[in-house]
Amino acid sequence: MNSDVISVKAKLTLYSTKNGGRKTPIATEYRPNHVMEYFPNSNEFPTTYIGQIEFDKELIYPGEIEHVIVRFLRHQNIEELLVKGRIWWIHEGPGKIGEAEIIKIINE
Repeated sequence: MNSDVISVKAKLTLYSTKNGGRKTPIATEYRPNHVMEYFPNSNEFPTTYIGQIEFDKELIYPGEIEHVIVRFLRHQNIEELLVKGRIWWIHEGPGKIGEAEIIKIINE
C-alpha cells in the first residue's frame, strides 16, 4: 500500500450538460477538484482535495453514473472525511460538474 494515497470505491454521477455538467466525457486518470464541504449558505468552499478518478471503460459521458476508484493524496484532514456513505462534489474550477458517494474504503 502506498502510504501517500487513500483509495475509495465510489458511485460517480456526472451531471448532464443541461444541468451544468461538462460538454465532453472524461477518461480514466481524470484529476478534477474534489470538494468535501461548502461554507454555510454559500457555493464557496474552504479547500479542494487532489484525487484521481480511475475506471475500466473507455469514457464516462455527462449524465452517466458509474462505479469508479478514486485515489486521494493524503493531506490536510482528508482521512477523517473519507467514510462510507460520504457524498462529495466534483468541480472544474468553480463549476460543479458532478458528485460521488463512497461505497467502500479500499485497503491496498
